[in-house]
Amino acid sequence: MSPGPEGGSGLDPYIAGLPKAELHVHHVGSASPQIVAELAARHEGSTPVPADEQLLASYFTFTDFAHFIEVYLSVVDLIRTPEDIWTLTHGVARDLAAQSVRYAELTLTPYSSIARGIAAQDYCDAIEDARERAARDFGIQLRWSFDIPGEAGLPSADVTLDVALRNRPAGLISFGLGGPEIGVPRPQFEPYFTAARAAGLHSVPHAGESTGPESIWDSLRYLGAERIGHGIAAAGDPALMDYLIEHDIPLEVCPTSNVCTRSVPSLAEHPLPALVAAGVPVTINSDDPPMFSTTLNQEYSVAAQLLGLDAAGVTNLARAAVRYSFLDQPGQQSLLKEIDQYEVDAATDRRSDTSVGGSS
Repeated sequence: MSPGPEGGSGLDPYIAGLPKAELHVHHVGSASPQIVAELAARHEGSTPVPADEQLLASYFTFTDFAHFIEVYLSVVDLIRTPEDIWTLTHGVARDLAAQSVRYAELTLTPYSSIARGIAAQDYCDAIEDARERAARDFGIQLRWSFDIPGEAGLPSADVTLDVALRNRPAGLISFGLGGPEIGVPRPQFEPYFTAARAAGLHSVPHAGESTGPESIWDSLRYLGAERIGHGIAAAGDPALMDYLIEHDIPLEVCPTSNVCTRSVPSLAEHPLPALVAAGVPVTINSDDPPMFSTTLNQEYSVAAQLLGLDAAGVTNLARAAVRYSFLDQPGQQSLLKEIDQYEVDAATDRRSDTSVGGSS
């Protein structure tokens, strides 16, 4: 599904090398066509997912958000063994690092794997081993957000919280809520988020993507949200935008995803410019990039076009992602320093090119 006119950008080479943090990207949803096709072939005969990279493009064409969830869950079903989990996690890290992502908070749904028979400890061991290996192989730091799949109800919340607290892997930093928003009231998950926050986990629920501002309000009131996954419906509620600004609570915005799931009619109608103009803090993210034929680099390019940004503007987007991340202070300072140096070096290169061109 094409989200609308994307176009190339003179900023694309700059964006490609810009050190970045990714705060809203899903584990299974980040599986490249190569990984998905490999897993589909591994489980051929028991999955509707095509084991052909070319056919995956049409398979990942969504009629609405409900259809997206249906397709997403069919890919989730391909992750059946600890080896599958390791392969997926390591591959996702490789693909992110190739985009100059230095730090990523990956949203994982352990319930989906545990419900398919993988032991909770085996699941945690697989992601931790892949995380440590990815740091060595690709120089990327991964952290985990365990999210409740809303469509599976409170039983899935019981399992997710239990794994988060009982088997807590070293990389786990936050607790979330994903899946469909419609028909999944946020207040029912209050006890789970209260317990997770008491254990030191950050609160990062999805809200306000396919539903209105009330789901965001509920996430703030009942779930103690520190960041909101998507949250684009806030643009329709001035009081909510004022609250987000006052309390410095950012929205994790994923423009192409919102169009592909039909939560927004087109990129031209995306509320990102209105949110930024109002002063609402935002970060730019990719959500489920291969499923939406995008990348984090492409999302930065889209944001640059929607917001009319130059190189300094997209650099500030990268800085915002670092500052709103849950990376520790030394880690933030190190990554911000790298971003600053990249900006200086790029500006020096541009001046050098101009000087050479002017003297010829």
